[in-house]
Amino acid sequence: MAEAERGIGTPDVDDQAVASAERPRGRRRILALFGVAVVAYLLDLGSKMLVVARLEHHEPINVVGDLLRFEAVRNPGAAFGIGEAFTVIFTIIAATVIVVIARLARKLYSLPWAIALGLLLGGALGNLTDRIFRAPGVFRGAVVDFIAPSHFAVFNLADSAIVCGGVLIVLLSFRGLDPDGTVHKD
Repeated sequence: MAEAERGIGTPDVDDQAVASAERPRGRRRILALFGVAVVAYLLDLGSKMLVVARLEHHEPINVVGDLLRFEAVRNPGAAFGIGEAFTVIFTIIAATVIVVIARLARKLYSLPWAIALGLLLGGALGNLTDRIFRAPGVFRGAVVDFIAPSHFAVFNLADSAIVCGGVLIVLLSFRGLDPDGTVHKD
């Protein structure tokens, strides 16, 4: 009788309790994603502003002997300076990554995934900002790199955030944790 009184398509009390319990948890994960992204973006932006103001057109600074130095480098290409002629394509890829992460955020119920995607989002925004607003022009701008370990490519904090986010995503995938919070054993 209670089933007939409830009406067709009306969720029962248990369904409503589950839905309301998931909403705040999902909101917190989305806030975590965007919080991590904002922190990564601001650290990257601030460090690049400092490098441009204080280090560009100056001698590199040795931080740890010959192992690590800070050196201002403008990189129009991708990682390791590859693809300098494809700056517009890298801009489109970064913008696409940002859109995909923003769309995925709605289905996010895992804090580790929120952190990983936040790192990717913050790093992509950091390098996209350079590509849009730095010389030689819109969508062709060179990224400011400055962390220069010996015998390795020069990079920035946005690159570090992207790599850390990518490694975390691989680890989460190997552990079977999905962005929606479910765990599978494949």
